[in-house]
Amino acid sequence: MLGSQYREDSAVITDEAFAHAKTFKLAGDGKDIWVFDVDETTLSNLPYYAKHGFGAEPYNSTAFNQWVFTGKALALPESLKLYRNLLSIGIKVVFLTGRTEDQRAVTSNNLKNAGYHIWEKLILKSSSYSGKTAVFYKSSERAKLEKKGYRIIGNIGDQWSDLLGTSVGNRTFKLPDPMYYIS
Repeated sequence: MLGSQYREDSAVITDEAFAHAKTFKLAGDGKDIWVFDVDETTLSNLPYYAKHGFGAEPYNSTAFNQWVFTGKALALPESLKLYRNLLSIGIKVVFLTGRTEDQRAVTSNNLKNAGYHIWEKLILKSSSYSGKTAVFYKSSERAKLEKKGYRIIGNIGDQWSDLLGTSVGNRTFKLPDPMYYIS
C-alpha cells in the first residue's frame, strides 16, 4: 500500500475510465453521470489502516467510524484526476457510499477539503437498508437514479459490491483494495 504499485494500478484504471468516458457523445441535458464510491475510491483511509495493520486486524466499526468523523481522509490522487477530467467534459458526478446519513456533513466537508468540490448527488446509506447487502443497497440507489432519467456512463469503486448487481451503468471500473472485502 505504501509502495508505488498501488498508485500505478490505480492510475491504469482511472486512465482507462477517462478514455472510456471520452468516447461518449453526451446528451447535453445534464443527465449523464459517473458514479463514484467514496471510501478507498475517492477518499483514502490509508492513515487509519496503516495504524490498524493494513487490514490485518479484525474490522472495528466503532474505531473506523471515529476515524470517519475526524474528516481527515485523503483524496486518492488518481480518482481526483479522473473526477476533474470527467467534469471538464460535462459528465456530472454522483457519490454513492456505504457511509451512513449521520456522516453526511463530515463526508461532504471531507470531500470538499480533499478537492471534490462539485457533485450532482451525495447518496449515503439510510437505515432502511439495515441488514441488506452492499450489492442490494447500491443497485437500488443506482436504479433510483436511472428512474429519475440519469444515464450512468461509468461506475468506479474498490469493491465488487460497488459494481455488481443491477443498474451498474455503461461500464464499471474496479480499483485495487487489498485491505478488505465487502459483500
